[in-house]
Amino acid sequence: MSVWHGDTRKKKASGGRKSSYRKKRRFERGSFPAETSLGTDKKRFTQKRGGVVKIRLLNTTHANISDPSTGKTKKIKIARVIKNPANVDYDRRGVITKGTIIETSLGTACVTSRPGQNGVVNAILIPKKAA
Repeated sequence: MSVWHGDTRKKKASGGRKSSYRKKRRFERGSFPAETSLGTDKKRFTQKRGGVVKIRLLNTTHANISDPSTGKTKKIKIARVIKNPANVDYDRRGVITKGTIIETSLGTACVTSRPGQNGVVNAILIPKKAA
C-alpha cells in the first residue's frame, strides 16, 4: 500500500456526500520515506515521472565532508548520529536526513544533502568553539 496524494474530496461544503467521478491515478501515488541509517551500503532505485530514476539511500557508512576553512572535501566514515532535528524518533533510531548532526573522525558535521532523495550523504564540518 502506498501513500496517495489525491485531492478528491469526500464531502460537499453543505456536509452531504460527494460521489466520486473517477478512480485513483498512478501520478497521485506517493512513497514512504527512505529513513537512511548506518550500516553496509544499500541503495534502492525507483523510477519516477518522465523516466527519472531516483536513488534512495537506505544504509550508508561514509559521508562526503566539506571543510569550509580549507575548502576541501573528503570521504569520511560516519561514527554515529548525534542529533536529528527533523524528528525525535529519528534521533533515537539514528536516521540520517537533511540537517542531521553526525560525528566523524574530523569532528561533528551537519548533513546538507537529502540521502533519501539524492542517494548520497554530503555534510559541512561544524567549526569547534574556542573556549
